[in-house]
Parts: sequence; C-alpha cells; structure tokens
Amino acid sequence: MRKGELTRQAILDEAVGMARFSGLSGLTIGSLAAAANMSKSGLYAHFKSKEALQLACMERNAEQFAEEVFRPALAKPRGIARLQAIVENWMEWYSHPGGCLFLAASVEFDDMTGPLHDHMVGSQRLLIESLARVAATAVAEGEFTEDTDVFQVAQEVFGILVSYNWMSRILSYPDAADRAWAAFNRLTDSFHS
Repeated sequence: MRKGELTRQAILDEAVGMARFSGLSGLTIGSLAAAANMSKSGLYAHFKSKEALQLACMERNAEQFAEEVFRPALAKPRGIARLQAIVENWMEWYSHPGGCLFLAASVEFDDMTGPLHDHMVGSQRLLIESLARVAATAVAEGEFTEDTDVFQVAQEVFGILVSYNWMSRILSYPDAADRAWAAFNRLTDSFHS
C-alpha cells in the first residue's frame, strides 16, 4: 500500500473504533480529526463529507469483519466445520469494545432512506448470502440433506448470533455462549444427512 492508502486505512480504523461507541451518526470529521490528531482540513481531503466518511467507515468495518470472521474460517474444511468456525469467530467479533457496528448501523439506518441505509442493507444481505453459501458447502459435502434450505440455515445461524450478542453484551448472562452453541448444534443436527 502507498503511504496515502495506509494513512486512510489508519484513519478509518480509528473511525470504526469511535463509531462502535457513538454510532455512525455521532461520527463527524471534527470528532475524528481530534481523535486522529489531524486537522479537519486534512481529514476533509480524504472524505469530503460526513456521509462519505460514514460510508467509508462502514466499508472498513466490513473489511475488518471479513478479515477476522470469514477469512480464518476458510482454512477449515468445507461444510459444518467452516460454518462452526464462522460462528466462533463472529462471537469473538462481538467482544470488540463498543460492540458491533453492523448491529448499530442496522438500528440507526433501518427506517431511513439514502446511501447509508442502502449500504447497511447491502452488507446485511451479503452476510446472510455468505452464510447460505457456506451452508451449501455442507450440502455438497453430504453433511446436510440435499433438500436443505440453505437460506433457512443462514437465517437461523444469524439469529443465534444476534441472540448471543444480546444475551452476552446486554444482559451479561454467563452461559450465553453455551446456549448459543447448544442452539447451533441443534440446528446443524436438524439438517444432518
């Protein structure tokens, strides 16, 4: 990467960290400039507007998610083992200070219109579609029955993960992970061939 790209990535890493606490609506060029020890004009040169900054922050969050959750799971065998690795990595993702920016953006932008809403919806669809593709590998490997509805698997896995986040982060239930894994195992057993 060139120096300008490295600088931009470092700025966006800072922005993602801030947005996890303040939400994307609370992220401004001014607040980020102060946190990144830059001038507003220097930061403006990178993003041009608050909305451009917010969109870039959402994109960087998605890149980080792919790096931490999906890419390591690809080292696992296709099928249930890979799906299990994604769930494990995703549960770890939720432990980031400030929580999950995907969930925060979903709440912030669900009833809005425009580029931020559209980006949020697109990223959520991509997550579900990615889970469905991994579930399809379990079908191809003979671990799930041939008639398995892979989008049903994806929705249920996503539901387990969102529920885990709520039970763990919001309610601080000490057995949240055990219950999430029990639900995951029950789910995979129900589709097992």
